[in-house]
Amino acid sequence: MKGALSDEERRDWLRLSRSENVGPSTFKTLLKRFRTAGEALRALPDLTRKGGLSRPPRIYGTEAAERDLANAAAIGARFIAMGEPDYPPLLREADTAPPLICAKGDLTLLGKSGVAIVGARNASAIARKFTRQMAREIGGEGHVIVSGLARGIDTAAHEASLDTGTIAVVAGGIDVIYPPENAALHAAIAERGVIVSEQVPGTEPKADFFPRRNRIISGIARALIVVEAAVRSGSLITARFASEQGRDVFAVPGSPLDPRCEGTNRLIRDGATILLSARDVIDQLTDQPRSRQMSFFEPDPPPLLPRETDPAEAKRLLELLSPTPIDTDDLMRESGLDASTLSALLLELSLAGCITRHPNGAVSRA
Repeated sequence: MKGALSDEERRDWLRLSRSENVGPSTFKTLLKRFRTAGEALRALPDLTRKGGLSRPPRIYGTEAAERDLANAAAIGARFIAMGEPDYPPLLREADTAPPLICAKGDLTLLGKSGVAIVGARNASAIARKFTRQMAREIGGEGHVIVSGLARGIDTAAHEASLDTGTIAVVAGGIDVIYPPENAALHAAIAERGVIVSEQVPGTEPKADFFPRRNRIISGIARALIVVEAAVRSGSLITARFASEQGRDVFAVPGSPLDPRCEGTNRLIRDGATILLSARDVIDQLTDQPRSRQMSFFEPDPPPLLPRETDPAEAKRLLELLSPTPIDTDDLMRESGLDASTLSALLLELSLAGCITRHPNGAVSRA
C-alpha cells in the first residue's frame, strides 16, 4: 500500500481490523495475500471454514465502520492507517502495531523523536517532582513525551510536556475521559498535543485494553523510562513490550523498602539502564541514529497466491502445537511443511480461533 487510503479503503481497513480473530499479524498476512482489505473481507468466510470454524465469522459491518469514521470526524479526529505518512514511524515497525489508530490533535508530533515515561498511579510526591523535571528537560531537547494519561506518573509527565510536545495513548476511545479527574488535562492535550487510541470513539476502557495500549506507548517512543512501579504493574508490561520492540529501557532506582520501587529495582537488576537524570537518556538518544521511516508493504510485494489446503495437514499441525509459543521456522522444520503451505494453514487456523499469534512470529495453540 502506498500513500493515503480512499474513503472506501479506510472503511474496509477498519472493518477487517475489527473482525473476529483478525489481529495485527493476521491483518498483515491477509493484505499480503489478497492485496486489499475488501478482497480479504470477501475471503473470510471460506478461510474460517477451512480453519475449522463451524459457523460464519463475525465480520464488522459496513454501517458500523461508517458510523465510527463519522464519529471520529465529528470530534475532530481521524483514523490513520499503517501505511500513511502520519502513522508513527517506529510504531509501524512493531510486530503488533495496530493497522489503524484514531488520533486527535497535532499529528506532526507523531513523527518526532519520542521518549515514553510511565510509572505508578499512586506515585510518591518526590517521584512526581522528578518526573516533571525529566519531562521538561527531555522535551526541551526536542523529544516528545509519550505516556498513558493515567493518574500519578503519567499525569505528571503530560503536564510538564504540554509546551514542548506530548502524546497521550489511551485505552478507550479518544473521546472517553479516563480517569475523570484528568478531564482538563485531556482537553489540553487534544488541543496542544495529540491523543491516540486503537479503539473507536465512544469505547469505554476495559481491563484487557490497557496492555494493548501499553505496547503502543512503547512502540511510538525510542526509549522508555519507568519511574516507580510495583512488581505486578502495567508499567512493567510496558517495559516488556519495549524490550521486545528493541527500545532502550531506563529505570529510576528507589528505596528497597518502598513497594512502588520494587519493580524498577528489579528492572535494573535484570539489565535495564539505571537513570539518575534526564541527561542519561538524552545522551543515549543523541548517540543513536533514528530508525529509518518505513512504508507499509512498500514497494508492494506480489500477492501470495491462494492455495487449497488439506484438512489432514491442519489437523497434524494442530497436534504439533501446544500452549507454549514456538517460532514458525522451528514449526516448519518439525512439520515438514513448506513455507507457503504453513503460512496458508496458520492463516486459516488463526481466523478460526484455533491458534494464537505472538510477537516475532511465534504461534501457540489457543
